[in-house]
Amino acid sequence: MTKIFLYDTTLRDGTQREGISLSVDDKLKITQRLDEFGIDYIEGGWPGSNPKDAEYFRRAASLNLQYAKVTAFGSTRRKGVRPEEDKNLQLLIEANTPAVTLVGKSWDLHVTDVLEVRLEENLAMVGESVAYCKSQNREVIYDAEHFFDGYKANPEYALATIKAAAVNQADWVVLCDTNGGSLPWEIEEIMAEVKTAVGPNVQIGIHTHDDGECGVANSLAGVRAGATQVQGTINGYGERVANANLCSLIPDLQLKMGYDCVPPEKLATLTELSRYVAEVANLDLDDHQPFVGTSAFAHKGGIHVAAMLKNPLSYQHIEPELVGNQQRSVVSELSGRGNLVDKAHQFGLNTESLDLRKALTQIKTLEAQGFTFEGAEASVELMLRRTHPAYVPPFEVIDYSVSVHQRRGRGLNAEAIVKVRVGPKRMHTVAEGNGPVNALDAALRKALVDVYPQLSSIKLVDYKVRILDGENATAATTRVLIDTRQGNQSWSTVGASPNIIEASWQALADSMEYALLGN
Repeated sequence: MTKIFLYDTTLRDGTQREGISLSVDDKLKITQRLDEFGIDYIEGGWPGSNPKDAEYFRRAASLNLQYAKVTAFGSTRRKGVRPEEDKNLQLLIEANTPAVTLVGKSWDLHVTDVLEVRLEENLAMVGESVAYCKSQNREVIYDAEHFFDGYKANPEYALATIKAAAVNQADWVVLCDTNGGSLPWEIEEIMAEVKTAVGPNVQIGIHTHDDGECGVANSLAGVRAGATQVQGTINGYGERVANANLCSLIPDLQLKMGYDCVPPEKLATLTELSRYVAEVANLDLDDHQPFVGTSAFAHKGGIHVAAMLKNPLSYQHIEPELVGNQQRSVVSELSGRGNLVDKAHQFGLNTESLDLRKALTQIKTLEAQGFTFEGAEASVELMLRRTHPAYVPPFEVIDYSVSVHQRRGRGLNAEAIVKVRVGPKRMHTVAEGNGPVNALDAALRKALVDVYPQLSSIKLVDYKVRILDGENATAATTRVLIDTRQGNQSWSTVGASPNIIEASWQALADSMEYALLGN
């Protein structure tokens, strides 16, 4: 299989996305993980742009990388300055990386209007900068910025810029769709023309942005036309909209097009890598991201799930395990019996002893009332278990009440009264809290903890409220999702009602009951 070299620019281009700011330690941790995954080149930053990147390169030199080459990024020399006297080029060399990436202008508009130099001078800037870096024993990757826009405007000049890099022994010439507006057939046609013009001995790469939502498609088109290096970022992080997303490109190239990118066992860690980088960047991962999102192989339609129980490939384009993801079925009003069969198997339940029809009817009825079970699988499991003839709930709620008071000298507080039955015992407890839900939580725990001491270690970690029909103002139906954690285990439960206290109680009581399964 033809080898496609992977060039990751998450640590530079990716950090140009709004909302991302990586510390040096963050960048070093991501570097280590990218190397473990099998990335060929890791662009660490621009050592001439800020002290953080300069420190990164000093510390990256001590990393014990097994596979990747760390690459320093910088621009060609300034006009009128010799390469050996150009400060940015000197800092690029001082970064002491095995490879350097030089970016230069290939669009005559940028040369005349942005750099404000003659076209001939820009060619000299490209050629001399490449030659200088080669003289310093560096592998040189030349990024032809705005190449495709430049080629459309002035193909002869755009080609001249990359020939200036090639004749000075650039190891790679990378064609960039910097504004992200090109279309796949344009990329493929232009790339083919470039390959013919520069000859077979010049290694070509592709670097695309996603402004027209064609970043991945454009990179694939570039490879079809002869590119053997692909640049992109993890999760597509990048300036403006996004860069080409390596989390989609890599499996597309390897699983769909038959190219060699990383060993199969490394590809199976792609989902883990995606989530790790999102966590370090302190960003929520897009659940609907292809290949690695939690919904990438989630199935909601009853017909789909029924078919997949017979053959998983009937509604999946690949086996999710190939990229380290997993198939899920989602329970909702669109579900059929197959969804519940699949869920029951996931929960380790014997479907022969459950009344799946009853559970399915209940789910559809409750969703019509405002419940949603897609993000509340603990509530689904409880509903299934309750259909078993032998199921005995760990406690029974008799009644509850909650009141909120503004008291002189004490401020605002809430008080809840809860009555529950555990076997023959009847508990009647009162507790206060900083709000009604907190007070109910405290009162229910207080009633149960003597019988079920494990409840003392569970934590309510998130409480989400959504108004479903805002046009009804204060009479609107409210949906409440509660996330609960105990040690390394976490679960979510749901409630819905025009009364926010009732909706909260439904989710809260379910969360406690779920914690006691098997006790």
